[in-house]
Amino acid sequence: MPMPLAVSEMEASQDAPLRVAQSAIRDPELAAQYLASQLLHPYLEGVLFFCSAEYDLPALATALEAHLGGVRLCGCTTAGELGVDGYSRGSIVALGFDHRAFTLDYRLVHELDRFTLVDAQRITDQLFDHCVRYGVAPLKGHTFAMTLLDGLSACEEQVLLTLTSVLAGIPHFGGSAGDDNRLTGTHVYGEGAFHSQAAVVLMINTALDFEVLSTHHLRPRGEKLVVTAADSERRRVLELNAEPAAQEYARLVGCPVEALSPEVFARHPLAVKLHDKTYVRAIQGVNRDLSLSFYCAVETGIVMTAMQSADLLEDLACEIEAIVERLGPAECILGCDCFLRRLELEQAGLQPAARELYRRQRILGFNTYGEHCNGLHLNQTFSGVFIGRSRRDL
Repeated sequence: MPMPLAVSEMEASQDAPLRVAQSAIRDPELAAQYLASQLLHPYLEGVLFFCSAEYDLPALATALEAHLGGVRLCGCTTAGELGVDGYSRGSIVALGFDHRAFTLDYRLVHELDRFTLVDAQRITDQLFDHCVRYGVAPLKGHTFAMTLLDGLSACEEQVLLTLTSVLAGIPHFGGSAGDDNRLTGTHVYGEGAFHSQAAVVLMINTALDFEVLSTHHLRPRGEKLVVTAADSERRRVLELNAEPAAQEYARLVGCPVEALSPEVFARHPLAVKLHDKTYVRAIQGVNRDLSLSFYCAVETGIVMTAMQSADLLEDLACEIEAIVERLGPAECILGCDCFLRRLELEQAGLQPAARELYRRQRILGFNTYGEHCNGLHLNQTFSGVFIGRSRRDL
């Protein structure tokens, strides 16, 4: 039986506002016991976790509620975990928030395709009220939101746009749940169970400095592809430049249609340009009719630009260092990292360098099927929140 992963000095500190535990134990009961032994203390406000979809999810839910059910507990399944030693698979990463530094609350959203502005207003009002009543700092400037959504729901754009309209400027980030690249079922966790076609909206108020961030390392290559036919409801592109989509994309990247794979999609992404920024539209897979399925919204008439990779780790390191100059060292960077970025690093043999960067910068979180930042649904980005160590002068 695999032993639980070791907890580093940072996570083991009794005074740390964030405690982190990670376990690769496959038995749900033993894994939950271990997490509870590392996280439970008198000041625990709540726990956020990210787990491999390889677990028996109903059994894991029962075990987590038995050992951690006395605090607010939410999370999701992953396409890989970001743990105490960098990239991991087949594990659970859990963060425990100390109520002396954080106030948090969440709401579970059912039936994403029926999520309305009224629903969003009701949820955010409840979360705002909790943070005002129990917060450790004033609401404005000290509060951020995190979203976790079923990564195969195809509802991210609608839900995020609706939420953003009522968040009143509260910074927001998040990620779409994964299932270890199986593409068969992704889940979020709330109210004691795992759910599909659902989302978790988490709001955190803190006395610590923080900054929401989103970055990617992709640069325009020049070639353009026009979506000449699409099935927007199913996020499928049927034609590119009036040719079968998979065939035209394969021609662009220089490989047979039969060789198209997630590894190829990671190396050769497509993006749309809005104003002066580019937003990646990551390809999920090839269909029998030679259409392409995407992780983000697509529609007839949009123009896609071929992209190429710059240095992924350098881009992320520079983004973080710029925030360190403003806020000082990180207590933790809670990150939602696209699984295609992970695939790219694995293909390039850069896992050791990535592991060192993630460990040094205290990056924790999960690999996603899509990232969220201030109302946008993104692909092939690292999106998250940098939480500083020093308290504000309140």
